Amino acid sequence: MRNFNSSTKFFILLIATIVIVAVWVTAVNAQVQLTERSKLAINGIGPIRVGMTVDEASESARIKFTKGGGGRDEYQCSYVEPKGEPKGIAFMVTKGRIARVDIFSNKQITTIKGAKIGDTEDRIISLYPGQVQVTRHPYQRLPLTNQKYLTFVPKDAADKNYRIIFETSKNRVERFRSGKIPEVEQVEGCS
Repeated sequence: MRNFNSSTKFFILLIATIVIVAVWVTAVNAQVQLTERSKLAINGIGPIRVGMTVDEASESARIKFTKGGGGRDEYQCSYVEPKGEPKGIAFMVTKGRIARVDIFSNKQITTIKGAKIGDTEDRIISLYPGQVQVTRHPYQRLPLTNQKYLTFVPKDAADKNYRIIFETSKNRVERFRSGKIPEVEQVEGCS
């Protein structure tokens, strides 16, 4: 009976260890691969960080990129997009490195705080209390659209060169982006 108890204890310990390792590996893989569950931060999204080369980002996120639209010059400024999923996301590349992340049609991707396309201006302001600057969209054409920029300005000195910018129309977020200054502030991207 004593051997049976120690064998049972060993078996339970072995199974528990396998379960813990499996959960840990799953959590690590979820953070490594770029998906619609990846969270946008001021300096990147999921495993992709501003400052990475496209090859480093591809390896880090385990995805391939395709050249996106809207670029002056492949080295000076261009865009890449994930080949396949997730859709509605683009990466501005300047001087061979990722400078900003644009979320333009994906309603699943959120910021770390949970902001997403479709949110109201009040929700954005409430998620980042005391850190949002509200300005009129530079190209607002029609007064009825009431287009605005809600710019999250971090308080931490280490993050002073980064921003998240939410573009709104009729009080709703239509698109948002994050990255380093000055690229994140460029209204027309690479144009």
